Amino acid sequence: MSRFNLARGQRQGGFTLLEMLAVIVLLGIVATIVVRQVGGNVDKGKYGAGKAQLASLGMKIESYGLDVGTPPANLQQLVSKPANAPGWAGPYAKPSDLKDPFGHAFGYRYPGEHGSFDLIFYGQDGQPGGEGYKADIGNWE
Repeated sequence: MSRFNLARGQRQGGFTLLEMLAVIVLLGIVATIVVRQVGGNVDKGKYGAGKAQLASLGMKIESYGLDVGTPPANLQQLVSKPANAPGWAGPYAKPSDLKDPFGHAFGYRYPGEHGSFDLIFYGQDGQPGGEGYKADIGNWE
């Protein structure tokens, strides 16, 4: 008898395919908005951490300079002892300290244009120049 009732136009409860697709599309839109908001906060956090890491690495370079007499010729000398560095008491840094939170190497110049050495955090893109989270920050600023 139940077969007869279904044939006469009675519907079973449930969602149609169109209703399911509409819900999936709406969930996708909401997820995209949430991911963009969280992604922006992640970049903000990494940029702030890069500024702090720049200051920390600058202090490590100064510590090297106090022990050896001059700042290192390159950042690798903070990790492993150079051939002629009397007074070297390192390592002053770990290899991971030489990369910023975005995974790019810090810029370094010795002798520096703004002081005895220039240390540069290139921001999100790892390239000179830029604005926002791509802006460069130097240890002289």
